[in-house]
Amino acid sequence: MQKFIGAILALIVLVSCNQTKEPVEDVANVEVIEKPPVLHYGFNLDEYNVVHDTVRNGDSFGELMLKNKVDYPKIAAISENFKDTFDVRKINVGRPYIILKSKDTSEVAKVFIYQNDKINYTVFDLRDSVVAYKSKRKVKLVEREVGGIINNSLSVTMDDLGVDYSVTIGLSEIYAWSIDFFKLEKGDKFKVIFDERYINDSIYAGRGRIKAAYFEHKGRPIYAFPYMADSINNIMDYFDQDANNLRSTFLRAPIKFGYRLSSRYNLKRRIAYYGYKVRPHKGTDYAADIGTPIIATADGTVEESTRRGGNGKFVKIKHNSIYSTQYLHMKAQNVKKGDFVRQGDVIGWVGMTGNTGGPHVCYRFWKNGRQVDPLQEKLPTAEPIADSLKTDYMTHIEPLKWQLDCIEYVDPTPEPEETLITYNQ
Repeated sequence: MQKFIGAILALIVLVSCNQTKEPVEDVANVEVIEKPPVLHYGFNLDEYNVVHDTVRNGDSFGELMLKNKVDYPKIAAISENFKDTFDVRKINVGRPYIILKSKDTSEVAKVFIYQNDKINYTVFDLRDSVVAYKSKRKVKLVEREVGGIINNSLSVTMDDLGVDYSVTIGLSEIYAWSIDFFKLEKGDKFKVIFDERYINDSIYAGRGRIKAAYFEHKGRPIYAFPYMADSINNIMDYFDQDANNLRSTFLRAPIKFGYRLSSRYNLKRRIAYYGYKVRPHKGTDYAADIGTPIIATADGTVEESTRRGGNGKFVKIKHNSIYSTQYLHMKAQNVKKGDFVRQGDVIGWVGMTGNTGGPHVCYRFWKNGRQVDPLQEKLPTAEPIADSLKTDYMTHIEPLKWQLDCIEYVDPTPEPEETLITYNQ
């Protein structure tokens, strides 16, 4: 019996030792693996003293460089040789930048990285000979689906759903010719599929393309799908469920938002200042703040971009053999003669040049060489998809339409709280 108990105790001790004994490693065979350096903006930041800062009032590119011990010849080389890459006169207050300095006592700036926006940046490599180039941070696209019921306005509903305001702008542009977004009704519905851009999987960097949309206004459903119907000119438009182009040939107004229709086309207008004599007004005036962007109401080629008499600074665009438009009293033009512009492109900014009593754009509309009232004209719609492309288009939109139909509506309006009514006994 004692021999049996002794054997058991010996076994316990042996097992206990095996459990606590650490394995002995052969140190000579341990392989040390060095991690590769982590690169940011294409540089190993561990090799430099890194300075993060933002452009302040009064800062200039030259002063920033001199303050960080960059030789004047290098500053001059950047200013003269890389104008097409970056205009050093246009660094914006509030924009972040990074300076990579040498780790020795001199702390001379070796690299200057300017953040143009969240995604795009410009690198000035000051090591040896000067090099400047533009690049982009890696962006991840995340698809998002949203459906909502309007109880106030589209922008308020989108905001309540936590959606970027640019999605509201995108929808208003897609449906600009089908829906008056100033006259939406309570109960109108929408669904939209779009991409969101993220840097490092966490930093939001704006929305991507709207892939598909659905709007129900006054009970009328309108789908919208992007499709390259003009591959020759590489132009993409949005079409509905029946392959009709959602874009009209002309926009309703040469300003997107923030305008007031201050004076209409009127051939019998009388003005007190001129003794109530008939002074025909052959334009349509849209009052807006100075600097408000003016947009082309249709595709076309710039015929004139100049300044003349009472018209002030203006742009005239020829759209085809029938239609032309003119935009007067600009603060400045953004296009020159011969430029091809697309509908919605910014061609200038509201000003007060020429004969004008306040900031506005006088929009003139020409048909067959005669000025007419654009608000009274029955304007042509854009071309639908060619018959030869309809089969391909219908195949293309089928999965997108199914995806839209599966999105559920969310009413972001909070339910009214229940009120507890008490009665005196």
